[in-house]
Amino acid sequence: MDLLPEQQVHGPCTHAPWFRARRRLAIATATALAAVPALASCTAPEPQEPGTRSAAPQPIAVEVNQSRDQYGKQAIQLLLTNVSGGSLTVAAAELASPLFQGDIVWEPAGGGLELPPGQPKSLPARLPAPACGRGQSGTQQPTPPQSTAQQPVATVRFSGPGRAGLREVAHVADDPFGVLERNNQELCLAAAAAAVADIALDRRLEVAPDSRTAVVRLVIIPKERGGAGQDAGPMTIAGIGGTTLIAEPVEQPWPRNVRIAQGTSRTELRLRIRPARCDPHAIAEDKVGTLLPLHVSAGGREGQLKIAAGTALRAEIYDFVTAACARG
Repeated sequence: MDLLPEQQVHGPCTHAPWFRARRRLAIATATALAAVPALASCTAPEPQEPGTRSAAPQPIAVEVNQSRDQYGKQAIQLLLTNVSGGSLTVAAAELASPLFQGDIVWEPAGGGLELPPGQPKSLPARLPAPACGRGQSGTQQPTPPQSTAQQPVATVRFSGPGRAGLREVAHVADDPFGVLERNNQELCLAAAAAAVADIALDRRLEVAPDSRTAVVRLVIIPKERGGAGQDAGPMTIAGIGGTTLIAEPVEQPWPRNVRIAQGTSRTELRLRIRPARCDPHAIAEDKVGTLLPLHVSAGGREGQLKIAAGTALRAEIYDFVTAACARG
């Protein structure tokens, strides 16, 4: 059954004050999981707390996920599963979360998306700007479960056989892996760091004559004082982590505890790298091997800031790992 107000309810109690109040509550929370049935008398129903679930199942279940190749790209997946028992066509889906400044929206490129019963489908969606408060922890810190008011609410518009027009359901979506919270923390940390300095990997790779090691350059360009990042305070790169593809040589460890402040000069950190693995799947199945994780603190936050290699540098790193592994 559909969520109010899409379903029209008629009966002897539709003008009663308690009925109008209940209807406004259903519209405001958008988290009830069943429609209010037609009423046979004016006895007020048992009050229901905002955000609680009804026993009636929804036709489409929604789960939040993220594929490995979406890391660092500000994108996630909405996993839709048709549990109605019949074929449905999805016209649009969106997710509202207090962790982001706007809705997370998916719309088909043309027409609708066929959703057969029992067959999950993943819909890619871009993340809007995060909603950031000060002093929140980074991705490593455990957080308590979200309250109902903080949980993401999915709205799906769809059509089905035997009924004209679009139907709409809205209910709490599952986020079993904490995808939304993790991305919020990473994006807020990135915004705090960007207020202090721009950080990027240089597109050039210096390969050693024996092809066993190479050097990548981490370029740090502090912001001017008094600009958009005014009063941002310093940032510290506590350490730099390896990836599934590259690691630091034991004899030449990467820099640690690098302090960066606004108004200072441009800096390049030379990072000598070696292959982290040489199995046949290292490059063929790589998704995150060229995302360099920095362990930073900035703006009252701590966590991991991932710096992505550009297209040219990514290709050079793949070539280097291939050649170095071939030489043993």
